[in-house]
Order: sequence, then structure tokens, then C-alpha cells
Amino acid sequence: MPKSDAQRFPHLDEMIHLNHAAVAPWPAVTRDAVVRFADENARLGSSHYPTWLKTEQLLRRNLAQLINAPSADDIALVKNTSEALSFVAYGLEWQVGHNIVSSDQEFPSNRIVWESLGQYGVEFREADLASADSPEEALFAKVDQNTRLITISSIQYASGLRMDLERIGQFCRERGILFCVDAIQSIGAVQFDAQAIKADFVMADGHKWMLGPEGLGLFYCRPEVRDELQLTQYGWHMVDPLGNYSYKDWHVAKTARRFECGSPNMIAIHALQASVEFLLKMGMDEVEKQLLENSLYLCERLAAMPGVELLTNTDEGRYGGIVTFTAGDKDDELFQMLQKRNVFCALRGGGIRFSAHFYTPKAQLDEALGIVEQAV
Repeated sequence: MPKSDAQRFPHLDEMIHLNHAAVAPWPAVTRDAVVRFADENARLGSSHYPTWLKTEQLLRRNLAQLINAPSADDIALVKNTSEALSFVAYGLEWQVGHNIVSSDQEFPSNRIVWESLGQYGVEFREADLASADSPEEALFAKVDQNTRLITISSIQYASGLRMDLERIGQFCRERGILFCVDAIQSIGAVQFDAQAIKADFVMADGHKWMLGPEGLGLFYCRPEVRDELQLTQYGWHMVDPLGNYSYKDWHVAKTARRFECGSPNMIAIHALQASVEFLLKMGMDEVEKQLLENSLYLCERLAAMPGVELLTNTDEGRYGGIVTFTAGDKDDELFQMLQKRNVFCALRGGGIRFSAHFYTPKAQLDEALGIVEQAV
């Protein structure tokens, strides 16, 4: 592999990392940003806090650019995807008989929070994505006059199925249904446009395809629906005027900062800012192009192997960075063999999941595929 690749991604010298759909390794720029921040804090304490705040604002602007949000003011920095989903689930006003439509392939984060609303008489409906001519039609078939919201993962975590978000968003907007997107398997992997898909809510943690740390993510709330979410957390950081600690006549911030009740996670902010800036400098069009090339290469090689069944849909527009396959009753044994041979992947969705990023060298893909071919 070119020396520059290992310099940008030090783990390439140590392992074959095909698990970006779980927790990604950091690039060198992110590691260096954390080291600098830690060193500064150890030597100077918080004396440069105003500069840290500038990094925080830069991260908001870059995240807004990454998802094409109208403004950095529409980006809240949250702990994780689940927290943002909970802001929506417990911020909206529900009535007995309302229903929420989702799919039968969701990660628990985008299922449990909605199921919990059953205690208030809200029904959670799961569409069988394989039951209609298209997965979108399967969703639409579950909608009726009592549907308040459709919530869907942009790319399904196990199968790798990529949804037609523009079609779903248009459907929702025409019917006055709210549209919520768990975009953790898309943002940083493929181009994402919150405005084009007409999303009301978008959330994603930074530790997968954005190449950042766990414990910090984004929450986008369309400005026109922001006031529809009743706040469930309060604190010093979500009010205006910010920083006037003795002021008693406070009011809730008009921006997405209203969802941030307390002190920011500054070390994670420095890390995620470095990662997101790295992706933006690469250009998300180029990141997507190289990532999809890697995924298609894996799909084509796996589909051609005797004894292997490809589970990921390879139709144009239906896959992202996730490639899932099965070797039948050999899956567990094959998974253990891959782990022992330093290929980091996952058991998901009734098979083995590979999730390579844009930078993953073809030579490493070939090595992993060779292990699969040898085993089956």
C-alpha cells in the first residue's frame, strides 16, 4: 500500500478493518487533534476556552455542510443517535390512536424508543421491506390517517439496504407526516442532503463513517418544526443569553442549541471536527465514489464464490458501505477465522458483514476475500 495511506490511517499497518458500520478507527489527523488538545489542557488548563468555542462553532458549520442543513444554527451536538431519537419521541405531542411507521430491519435505537410510546397508546408499525415491489411501497402500505411520523434508517445496519429517502420525504411532506431519518450508516459514507430529502429530523453519532469518537453526534431539526418538540432537558447551555449566569429572565435558545442542556464534550468536539474536516477536504463526492467502488468490488467477488450467498442488494442506489453475505452453517467458523487472521468484521443480519470505507486498499479487500474463498 502507498506509504501515505498508512500515514493517514495508521491502523492499515496493523489490521484489515472492515467494521466501519460499528466503530471506526480514527485517522491520524483526529488522533493528533486529541493529543494537542490533551497536551494544551494539561499545561494550560482552560485558559484557551474561547478558542475551544471557535472549534465548536466550526464543527457545527462543517456538520451543516456535510448534510446540507440550511444553517449551523440547525445543528445540535448530542451524545448519540439514541438521545436525539428520544428528543423527537418524547418531544412530540401524541394522542391515543396515533401510529408510527418504520421497518422490520431497524437497529434497536430506532425501534425501542418508538415502542416505548405504546404506554401512551401510540402504535409502532413495522413494514416488511421485502413484502412489496419496493421497500418504500412496503412503508407506505402501513400508513393511514392516524400516522404521525415515518422513521427509517437511511441504510439498514445489517442488510446494507439503502432507502430512497427523497421518495419517502416527498410522500411525507404531501401528507403532513413527519419524517425522521437515522442517518448513522450514511453520513460520512455517501452524500447526504437533509433538504433534498425533506427530512424533519436527522440524527447520527460520529463514531462510524464520520471517523470520529463515540459519545458525540449531530441532531438536525428542520427550523419550521423545531417548536413542535417540547423540551425534556433543561440547563445553563440551552438558554439565551448564553453565559450570563446571574440573569434570571432567561428564555430557551431559538437555535438547535436548545437541545444541549449542559457543558459540551470538548475533547470529542476537537476529535470530530478533525475527522469531519478531513472528509470535507477529501470531498464527499469522491468519498462516496471510492466507497461504492469498494462495496461493489466486494459484492461482485462474493457473489461469484461457490458456497456464498450475497445478502446485500446490488441494484444501483440500493447499497452503501455495508456488504453482508452468508456461507450458511459455516458463518460462525468463518467469522472466527477472519478474526484470527486480523480481519475485523461483524456477524449481522444472518451473515457476515464487511464495511470498508473509501480508503480501504484493494489489497486488503483481496486478502479478506481470499480467506472467505479458502474457507468455503
